[in-house]
Amino acid sequence: MYPLKFKKCFIEKIWGGRAFEEVLNMNLPTTSLYGESWEVSSHSNGMSYVKSGKFAGKSLEELIKEFGSDILGEEVIERFNGKFPVLIKYLDVNDRLSVQVHPNDEYALRVENEFGKSEAWYIIEASDDAKLIMGTKDGVTKEEFLTKSKNNEFDSLFNIISVKKGDCININPGLVHASLEGSVLICETQQNSDTTYRIYDFDRKVNGKLRELHLDKAADVINFDEKPVITSDNSRISIKLVGASKQEIIRGKYFHIDKLLVDGVFTDEINANFKVYSILDGSGAILSSGNRYDAVKGDTYFIPARLKVKIEGKVEILKSFI
Repeated sequence: MYPLKFKKCFIEKIWGGRAFEEVLNMNLPTTSLYGESWEVSSHSNGMSYVKSGKFAGKSLEELIKEFGSDILGEEVIERFNGKFPVLIKYLDVNDRLSVQVHPNDEYALRVENEFGKSEAWYIIEASDDAKLIMGTKDGVTKEEFLTKSKNNEFDSLFNIISVKKGDCININPGLVHASLEGSVLICETQQNSDTTYRIYDFDRKVNGKLRELHLDKAADVINFDEKPVITSDNSRISIKLVGASKQEIIRGKYFHIDKLLVDGVFTDEINANFKVYSILDGSGAILSSGNRYDAVKGDTYFIPARLKVKIEGKVEILKSFI
């Protein structure tokens, strides 16, 4: 096993931009607006394929079938029945992201035949005027939501927050969310799901048609008492390590997230399960089994279970793991 880098799966979005190219050093295939780059995925809507090395050209799904616990870890194989449990993306939200909500496992498995969608947004960059919708206002009921949303009366329904670089928002299933003003560049860790219920899309048209809304399903899954959990660099505890510092950002049911600030040579702990490094800033290298893998801003590396690695350089990393 070795650190795996996958080909990026770019997805055009009406609310996207060009920040993947301008900020994250990616080569976009066309001049279109791109809103998502799927970095590590075994979902059929955006499968990951190994970019180089002896597994080049193989999909993540093929690797899991062939190597099982040797690549994911025994706990992951047993807990998720051999399925890959997460999906790692970058999001370029350059215009208003539709008002939306995601279901939990119980509802999604029953209605959509896939996992629910718990996710976390780490803000890589944000414009000074960046504002997001996160949750509903106190006292809003399901009946009020349905009545007002069907009449496009949204002014009194949603909670609005400002965000800045370094913020991380834990978006549990049932939490209504969207972008409202400004632009944000996001690293997203989420469950392996592509189920989204759209509530409002600002009356935008794609190919001359309004995008589909899912108001009744959204009303079924919204948790009207759910509030966003937001942390920032100032609020998180920084733990000093040899060659790095660490912030423990999320310890959740579906995934954990740490932020690593490497300055020198850092030997990461050997995880029993896989982990994913999202390179947020700086440059350096991942060292494993005598080999060196360059790591620069915008890169993503999948580290198989129990693989020993060192990180060298001056680099900021978001580490997602089980």
